[in-house]
Amino acid sequence: MSQPVSAPRPWTVAVLGPGGVGGLLAALLSRAGHRVVCVAGEKTARVLREEGIRVRSGVFGDFHAPVEADTALREPADLVLVTVKQTALDAALERVPPEVLGDGLVLPLLNGVEHPDALRARYGARRVVPATITVESTRTAPGVVEHGSPFARIALAAPGPSAPPEGFGPLAAMLTDAGAETRVAGEESEVLWAKLVFLAPLALVTTRYGLPLGEARDARREVLAPLVEEVAAVSRACGAPADAADVLARYDAFPPATMSSMQRDAAAGRPLELDAIGGAVRRAADRHGVPVPVLTRLLTELAPPTA
Repeated sequence: MSQPVSAPRPWTVAVLGPGGVGGLLAALLSRAGHRVVCVAGEKTARVLREEGIRVRSGVFGDFHAPVEADTALREPADLVLVTVKQTALDAALERVPPEVLGDGLVLPLLNGVEHPDALRARYGARRVVPATITVESTRTAPGVVEHGSPFARIALAAPGPSAPPEGFGPLAAMLTDAGAETRVAGEESEVLWAKLVFLAPLALVTTRYGLPLGEARDARREVLAPLVEEVAAVSRACGAPADAADVLARYDAFPPATMSSMQRDAAAGRPLELDAIGGAVRRAADRHGVPVPVLTRLLTELAPPTA
Protein backbone atom coordinates (compact mmCIF):
# COMPACT_ATOMS: atom_id res chain seq x y z
CA MET A 1 0.00 0.00 0.00
CA SER A 2 1.22 3.47 -0.86
CA GLN A 3 2.39 5.56 2.09
CA PRO A 4 0.57 8.81 2.85
CA VAL A 5 2.12 11.89 1.35
CA SER A 6 3.28 13.12 4.74
CA ALA A 7 5.24 9.93 5.45
CA PRO A 8 9.02 10.12 5.91
CA ARG A 9 11.34 8.65 3.35
CA PRO A 10 11.24 6.59 1.28
CA TRP A 11 8.47 7.79 -1.00
CA THR A 12 7.22 5.95 -4.04
CA VAL A 13 7.60 8.40 -6.93
CA ALA A 14 6.43 7.80 -10.50
CA VAL A 15 8.11 9.90 -13.18
CA LEU A 16 6.00 10.33 -16.30
CA GLY A 17 8.44 11.34 -19.02
CA PRO A 18 12.01 10.53 -17.87
CA GLY A 19 13.70 12.91 -20.32
CA GLY A 20 16.07 15.73 -19.46
CA VAL A 21 14.13 17.11 -16.50
CA GLY A 22 12.32 13.93 -15.47
CA GLY A 23 15.43 11.80 -15.82
CA LEU A 24 17.46 14.17 -13.66
CA LEU A 25 14.82 14.23 -10.92
CA ALA A 26 14.33 10.45 -11.12
CA ALA A 27 18.07 9.90 -10.64
CA LEU A 28 18.33 12.39 -7.77
CA LEU A 29 15.35 10.85 -5.98
CA SER A 30 16.70 7.33 -6.45
CA ARG A 31 20.08 8.38 -5.11
CA ALA A 32 18.34 9.90 -2.08
CA GLY A 33 16.80 6.53 -1.24
CA HIS A 34 13.31 6.79 -2.75
CA ARG A 35 11.62 4.17 -4.85
CA VAL A 36 11.37 5.58 -8.38
CA VAL A 37 9.22 4.15 -11.16
CA CYS A 38 9.76 5.73 -14.56
CA VAL A 39 6.76 5.56 -16.89
CA ALA A 40 7.62 5.73 -20.57
CA GLY A 41 7.40 3.97 -23.91
CA GLU A 42 8.57 0.37 -24.19
CA LYS A 43 12.00 1.12 -25.63
CA THR A 44 12.88 3.72 -23.00
CA ALA A 45 11.40 1.64 -20.19
CA ARG A 46 13.48 -1.37 -21.21
CA VAL A 47 16.70 0.65 -21.24
CA LEU A 48 15.95 2.18 -17.84
CA ARG A 49 15.10 -1.20 -16.30
CA GLU A 50 18.35 -2.69 -17.54
CA GLU A 51 20.75 0.22 -17.23
CA GLY A 52 19.19 2.80 -14.89
CA ILE A 53 19.96 6.51 -15.40
CA ARG A 54 23.40 8.04 -15.79
CA VAL A 55 23.77 11.71 -14.92
CA ARG A 56 26.60 14.07 -15.81
CA SER A 57 26.42 17.24 -13.75
CA GLY A 58 28.81 19.88 -12.53
CA VAL A 59 26.61 20.37 -9.46
CA PHE A 60 25.49 16.87 -8.55
CA GLY A 61 28.49 15.01 -9.94
CA ASP A 62 28.57 12.13 -12.39
CA PHE A 63 26.58 9.20 -11.01
CA HIS A 64 24.43 6.21 -11.86
CA ALA A 65 21.01 5.62 -10.32
CA PRO A 66 18.94 2.41 -10.60
CA VAL A 67 15.22 2.89 -11.25
CA GLU A 68 12.21 0.76 -11.98
CA ALA A 69 10.42 1.36 -15.27
CA ASP A 70 7.17 0.39 -16.95
CA THR A 71 4.91 1.52 -19.76
CA ALA A 72 2.11 2.41 -17.32
CA LEU A 73 1.58 3.07 -13.63
CA ARG A 74 0.25 -0.19 -12.19
CA GLU A 75 0.13 0.57 -8.45
CA PRO A 76 -0.44 3.63 -6.25
CA ALA A 77 2.32 6.18 -5.82
CA ASP A 78 2.87 8.94 -3.30
CA LEU A 79 3.82 11.35 -6.07
CA VAL A 80 3.69 11.52 -9.85
CA LEU A 81 6.08 13.93 -11.54
CA VAL A 82 4.67 14.93 -14.93
CA THR A 83 7.69 15.98 -16.98
CA VAL A 84 6.64 15.36 -20.57
CA LYS A 85 6.40 18.13 -23.14
CA GLN A 86 2.99 19.76 -23.46
CA THR A 87 2.79 18.41 -27.02
CA ALA A 88 2.82 14.83 -25.64
CA LEU A 89 0.75 15.40 -22.51
CA ASP A 90 -2.62 13.95 -23.55
CA ALA A 91 -1.16 10.67 -24.79
CA ALA A 92 1.23 10.39 -21.83
CA LEU A 93 -1.55 10.78 -19.25
CA GLU A 94 -3.14 7.57 -20.51
CA ARG A 95 -0.20 5.81 -18.87
CA VAL A 96 -1.31 7.02 -15.40
CA PRO A 97 -4.93 5.97 -14.82
CA PRO A 98 -6.63 8.00 -12.06
CA GLU A 99 -8.00 4.86 -10.41
CA VAL A 100 -4.48 3.43 -10.09
CA LEU A 101 -2.84 6.56 -8.70
CA GLY A 102 -4.71 6.38 -5.42
CA ASP A 103 -4.25 9.34 -3.09
CA GLY A 104 -0.91 10.43 -4.52
CA LEU A 105 -0.08 13.95 -5.58
CA VAL A 106 0.46 15.01 -9.19
CA LEU A 107 3.28 17.51 -9.67
CA PRO A 108 3.38 18.89 -13.24
CA LEU A 109 6.62 20.56 -14.28
CA LEU A 110 5.48 21.74 -17.70
CA ASN A 111 5.77 25.03 -19.52
CA GLY A 112 2.69 27.22 -19.78
CA VAL A 113 -0.25 28.10 -17.56
CA GLU A 114 -3.18 26.06 -18.86
CA HIS A 115 -2.25 22.44 -18.08
CA PRO A 116 -3.26 22.40 -14.36
CA ASP A 117 -6.94 22.61 -15.29
CA ALA A 118 -6.63 19.55 -17.56
CA LEU A 119 -4.86 17.63 -14.81
CA ARG A 120 -7.44 18.61 -12.21
CA ALA A 121 -10.21 17.43 -14.51
CA ARG A 122 -8.51 14.04 -14.79
CA TYR A 123 -7.15 13.49 -11.27
CA GLY A 124 -9.16 15.80 -9.01
CA ALA A 125 -8.32 19.22 -7.61
CA ARG A 126 -6.77 18.05 -4.36
CA ARG A 127 -4.16 15.88 -6.07
CA VAL A 128 -2.64 18.48 -8.41
CA VAL A 129 0.20 20.72 -7.22
CA PRO A 130 0.89 23.42 -9.86
CA ALA A 131 4.60 24.18 -10.00
CA THR A 132 7.48 25.29 -12.18
CA ILE A 133 11.08 24.17 -12.48
CA THR A 134 14.09 26.22 -13.47
CA VAL A 135 16.85 23.98 -14.81
CA GLU A 136 18.86 23.20 -17.91
CA SER A 137 18.96 19.44 -18.34
CA THR A 138 19.03 17.41 -21.54
CA ARG A 139 18.49 13.75 -22.35
CA THR A 140 21.25 12.80 -24.79
CA ALA A 141 20.10 9.16 -25.04
CA PRO A 142 17.59 6.97 -23.17
CA GLY A 143 18.84 6.87 -19.60
CA VAL A 144 21.60 9.46 -20.13
CA VAL A 145 21.14 13.00 -18.80
CA GLU A 146 23.42 16.03 -18.98
CA HIS A 147 22.64 18.70 -16.39
CA GLY A 148 24.13 22.04 -17.42
CA SER A 149 22.73 24.70 -15.09
CA PRO A 150 24.26 25.43 -11.66
CA PHE A 151 20.88 24.77 -10.05
CA ALA A 152 17.61 22.85 -10.17
CA ARG A 153 14.88 24.92 -8.53
CA ILE A 154 11.20 24.09 -8.11
CA ALA A 155 8.53 26.61 -7.09
CA LEU A 156 5.28 25.15 -5.76
CA ALA A 157 2.01 27.06 -5.80
CA ALA A 158 0.64 27.80 -2.36
CA PRO A 159 -1.73 25.04 -1.18
CA GLY A 160 -5.43 25.70 -1.53
CA PRO A 161 -8.30 24.57 0.73
CA SER A 162 -8.28 21.04 -0.74
CA ALA A 163 -4.54 20.46 -0.11
CA PRO A 164 -3.28 17.92 2.45
CA PRO A 165 -3.66 19.17 6.04
CA GLU A 166 0.10 19.46 6.40
CA GLY A 167 0.33 21.53 3.22
CA PHE A 168 3.18 20.99 0.79
CA GLY A 169 5.98 21.32 3.34
CA PRO A 170 6.83 17.58 3.37
CA LEU A 171 6.85 17.51 -0.43
CA ALA A 172 9.17 20.54 -0.62
CA ALA A 173 11.46 19.06 2.02
CA MET A 174 11.66 15.71 0.24
CA LEU A 175 12.57 17.28 -3.12
CA THR A 176 15.06 19.66 -1.54
CA ASP A 177 16.72 16.83 0.35
CA ALA A 178 17.19 15.02 -2.97
CA GLY A 179 18.91 18.05 -4.51
CA ALA A 180 16.13 20.01 -6.23
CA GLU A 181 15.84 23.21 -4.19
CA THR A 182 12.09 23.54 -3.63
CA ARG A 183 9.99 26.23 -2.01
CA VAL A 184 6.32 26.97 -1.61
CA ALA A 185 5.87 30.24 -3.49
CA GLY A 186 2.81 32.39 -4.25
CA GLU A 187 -0.59 31.72 -5.72
CA GLU A 188 -0.90 29.51 -8.79
CA SER A 189 -1.18 32.31 -11.34
CA GLU A 190 1.78 34.14 -9.83
CA VAL A 191 4.00 31.04 -9.88
CA LEU A 192 3.14 29.96 -13.42
CA TRP A 193 3.22 33.42 -14.98
CA ALA A 194 6.52 34.27 -13.29
CA LYS A 195 8.16 31.60 -15.41
CA LEU A 196 6.14 32.22 -18.57
CA VAL A 197 6.99 35.95 -18.65
CA PHE A 198 10.66 34.97 -18.74
CA LEU A 199 10.33 31.90 -20.95
CA ALA A 200 7.95 33.00 -23.72
CA PRO A 201 10.02 35.90 -25.12
CA LEU A 202 13.24 33.91 -24.77
CA ALA A 203 11.78 30.86 -26.55
CA LEU A 204 10.05 32.74 -29.34
CA VAL A 205 12.89 35.09 -30.25
CA THR A 206 15.74 32.56 -30.05
CA THR A 207 13.73 30.05 -32.06
CA ARG A 208 12.45 32.49 -34.67
CA TYR A 209 15.89 33.86 -35.46
CA GLY A 210 17.96 30.77 -34.67
CA LEU A 211 20.24 32.67 -32.32
CA PRO A 212 21.58 32.00 -28.82
CA LEU A 213 20.39 34.41 -26.18
CA GLY A 214 23.49 36.62 -26.29
CA GLU A 215 23.10 37.37 -29.99
CA ALA A 216 19.30 37.60 -29.79
CA ARG A 217 19.31 40.14 -26.97
CA ASP A 218 21.72 42.34 -28.91
CA ALA A 219 20.88 41.90 -32.58
CA ARG A 220 17.12 41.52 -32.03
CA ARG A 221 16.60 43.88 -29.10
CA GLU A 222 13.97 45.78 -31.10
CA VAL A 223 11.88 42.59 -31.11
CA LEU A 224 12.77 41.18 -27.70
CA ALA A 225 12.10 44.30 -25.63
CA PRO A 226 8.56 45.03 -26.88
CA LEU A 227 7.71 41.33 -26.71
CA VAL A 228 8.71 41.25 -23.04
CA GLU A 229 6.52 44.33 -22.46
CA GLU A 230 3.56 42.58 -24.10
CA VAL A 231 3.88 39.35 -22.11
CA ALA A 232 4.39 41.26 -18.86
CA ALA A 233 1.23 43.27 -19.55
CA VAL A 234 -0.74 40.05 -20.09
CA SER A 235 0.66 38.63 -16.85
CA ARG A 236 -0.44 41.72 -14.91
CA ALA A 237 -3.89 41.49 -16.48
CA CYS A 238 -4.09 37.93 -15.14
CA GLY A 239 -3.30 39.15 -11.64
CA ALA A 240 0.38 38.14 -11.60
CA PRO A 241 2.93 40.93 -11.05
CA ALA A 242 5.53 41.28 -13.80
CA ASP A 243 8.29 43.81 -14.47
CA ALA A 244 9.57 43.93 -18.05
CA ALA A 245 12.76 45.75 -17.05
CA ASP A 246 13.57 43.02 -14.55
CA VAL A 247 13.09 40.31 -17.19
CA LEU A 248 15.40 42.09 -19.64
CA ALA A 249 18.01 42.53 -16.90
CA ARG A 250 17.87 38.79 -16.21
CA TYR A 251 18.43 38.07 -19.91
CA ASP A 252 21.44 40.40 -19.87
CA ALA A 253 22.90 38.48 -16.91
CA PHE A 254 22.52 35.05 -18.51
CA PRO A 255 25.43 33.35 -20.32
CA PRO A 256 25.38 34.49 -23.97
CA ALA A 257 25.43 30.90 -25.28
CA THR A 258 22.10 30.06 -23.58
CA MET A 259 19.61 28.34 -25.88
CA SER A 260 15.91 27.84 -25.17
CA SER A 261 14.43 24.34 -25.09
CA MET A 262 12.12 25.36 -27.95
CA GLN A 263 15.14 26.36 -29.99
CA ARG A 264 16.72 22.96 -29.31
CA ASP A 265 13.50 21.23 -30.33
CA ALA A 266 13.42 23.20 -33.58
CA ALA A 267 17.01 22.29 -34.37
CA ALA A 268 16.23 18.60 -33.76
CA GLY A 269 13.03 18.64 -35.80
CA ARG A 270 10.83 17.93 -32.78
CA PRO A 271 7.34 19.43 -32.28
CA LEU A 272 7.41 22.89 -30.76
CA GLU A 273 5.51 23.97 -27.66
CA LEU A 274 4.22 27.03 -29.48
CA ASP A 275 0.66 26.58 -28.28
CA ALA A 276 1.53 25.94 -24.63
CA ILE A 277 3.93 28.90 -24.47
CA GLY A 278 2.95 31.55 -27.01
CA GLY A 279 -0.60 30.38 -27.64
CA ALA A 280 -1.45 30.50 -23.94
CA VAL A 281 -0.23 34.10 -23.73
CA ARG A 282 -2.27 35.11 -26.76
CA ARG A 283 -5.44 33.47 -25.43
CA ALA A 284 -5.00 35.28 -22.12
CA ALA A 285 -4.38 38.52 -24.00
CA ASP A 286 -7.60 38.06 -25.95
CA ARG A 287 -9.57 37.41 -22.76
CA HIS A 288 -8.29 40.61 -21.14
CA GLY A 289 -8.12 42.82 -24.22
CA VAL A 290 -4.35 43.28 -24.15
CA PRO A 291 -2.80 44.01 -27.57
CA VAL A 292 0.09 41.68 -28.45
CA PRO A 293 1.15 42.47 -32.05
CA VAL A 294 4.76 41.30 -31.72
CA LEU A 295 3.73 38.02 -30.11
CA THR A 296 1.10 37.44 -32.79
CA ARG A 297 3.59 38.06 -35.59
CA LEU A 298 6.17 35.67 -34.15
CA LEU A 299 3.58 32.94 -33.62
CA THR A 300 2.50 33.31 -37.25
CA GLU A 301 6.08 33.15 -38.49
CA LEU A 302 6.88 30.10 -36.33
CA ALA A 303 3.69 28.18 -37.12
CA PRO A 304 4.28 24.99 -39.14
CA PRO A 305 3.12 25.19 -42.74
CA THR A 306 -0.38 23.90 -43.36
CA ALA A 307 -0.86 20.95 -45.70
